[in-house]
Amino acid sequence: MRTSRRQFLRTSLSGSAAFLGSHAWLRAACQTAQKPTIQLVSGAKAAGLDFVLNNGAQGHKYQVETLPGGLGVIDFDNDGWPDLFCTNGAALPSLEKTDAKYWNRLYRNNRDGTFTDVTVRAGLRGEGYSMGVAVGDFNNDGFDDLFVVGVHANYLYRNNGDGTFTEITKQAGLSGSGSVGHPFWSVGACWIDYDNDGKLDLFISNYCDWRAGTDPICGGIGDKARTYCHPDNYHAEPMQLFHNNGDGTFTEITRKEGLPDLLGKGMGIAVADFADDGMPGIFVANDNARNLLLRNRGKGFEEVGVDAGVAYNGDGRNISGMGADFGDINGDGRPDIVMTGLKNETYELFLNRGHGVFDDGSVKSGLLNLSRRWNGWGCGFADLDNDGWLDLFVAGGGLDVEDGESNRVYHNLGGRFEDVTTQVGTDFQKSALHRAVVFADFDRDGRLDAAVSAINAPLELWWNRSPEPNHWLQLRLTGSKSNRSAIGAEVRCYSAGFKQVRTVSGSMGYASTSDRTIHFGLGASNRANVEIRWLSGFVQNLGEVQANQRINVTESTATHASKD
Repeated sequence: MRTSRRQFLRTSLSGSAAFLGSHAWLRAACQTAQKPTIQLVSGAKAAGLDFVLNNGAQGHKYQVETLPGGLGVIDFDNDGWPDLFCTNGAALPSLEKTDAKYWNRLYRNNRDGTFTDVTVRAGLRGEGYSMGVAVGDFNNDGFDDLFVVGVHANYLYRNNGDGTFTEITKQAGLSGSGSVGHPFWSVGACWIDYDNDGKLDLFISNYCDWRAGTDPICGGIGDKARTYCHPDNYHAEPMQLFHNNGDGTFTEITRKEGLPDLLGKGMGIAVADFADDGMPGIFVANDNARNLLLRNRGKGFEEVGVDAGVAYNGDGRNISGMGADFGDINGDGRPDIVMTGLKNETYELFLNRGHGVFDDGSVKSGLLNLSRRWNGWGCGFADLDNDGWLDLFVAGGGLDVEDGESNRVYHNLGGRFEDVTTQVGTDFQKSALHRAVVFADFDRDGRLDAAVSAINAPLELWWNRSPEPNHWLQLRLTGSKSNRSAIGAEVRCYSAGFKQVRTVSGSMGYASTSDRTIHFGLGASNRANVEIRWLSGFVQNLGEVQANQRINVTESTATHASKD
């Protein structure tokens, strides 16, 4: 195959970047580097998180076996401490949760570094073969609800406010195949108020047309020689958008208004106001199909991925897009996009240059060479050492049992990443088929922790034990005129001449939802000025606030905040 000029340029530039990275004296002259201070400690077992993700594999190489594992952070009891919901697989080929080992699980945070399994009382054992989860208060009653997506069925669980949930999928108008027209396979979903009416609407990322027993034979004829088939062997599926009617029901508006007719093999979903027009949009990482970027026009979405420069990687090719996240990695106040792929494809970084247009930043950031050897699934930007720069955590692992890998951590040195995986902890090198990662300050010590799922392996909890010289600030927002979950609100933090911008969402990585609490690392600054731009149009200025605290903010034309 001939090498295009664009491919040659990326390869040449990456070679130059590798040269800089291999000469410590030259790198020190080009940027201010310091010894990584991120430290992560394994703690799931001691914390009582005994979940094991079971994919139901029996050697038949059903395609669904490779993709489960979404996680959701949810404060279901409103005590201010993040709890954890885990999706799970099912028996194959029946797609039924025939045993407790296939149950979805809800763990309540005991506020002492431990968790309790409250699945049965909560009524969340689930049905079917689950994939991903979206967390949000769809009915604005003050309690976060769960939307669980999976193979041939999705489920809406309403939070009753007493520690229990009720499955209301049919009553809500979310059962059946809708515009897909046949049994669908959903991987991800997100809540987003696309029309800014104060009610959360629902976007669903569907994968491919699959039925048990119809997988083509790939690899060899014998069972031991069989492999999982390439996604090109399956038909793509349309994305779906459901409008919240405000009475507990939803109406699908796909192909009618609000969402163009989009086919893809949708995986990771991320949400942010990437065009800086006050309306959050959606990025969808597709598996060997062009990525989708949906710009919110207030009454509907316009797909702008090609024009924005994010439909393909820097070589103009599709990759096995898995996870995705928005985050400002270079301090210019604009959300950039990261997406993960499989080994030899590299992760892709799209740098936001303003007005909804992106440039290939994989070389400039160092990710091109750093990621070439690794498989990436779930991912997310998180300031793990509270220095004010967003680091990158990637859940690592391939497709089959022999493809286990450790997770990876990339430390942000002012817009350029350094792989510090071997330095973050003595027990961090565990290989597994990792899938999803979510972030929350589970022990509320001011440092972001991470939970990671892995196929046929125990859940991992990584306590952040990084040294504490750096300051931090956390904000939990509640909408009044805007949706109560505050999804779509933008928070701007100014400290020591440094500007940080975050969009309230939670939807990120692979089939998952992280904590909606906004977290800022402040470095040496012990105070910051904070401004909130609500989706309603209100701009709320909190003025100067002290560092190292968590603040609850309710939407208002006047400043209102309380410490927690």
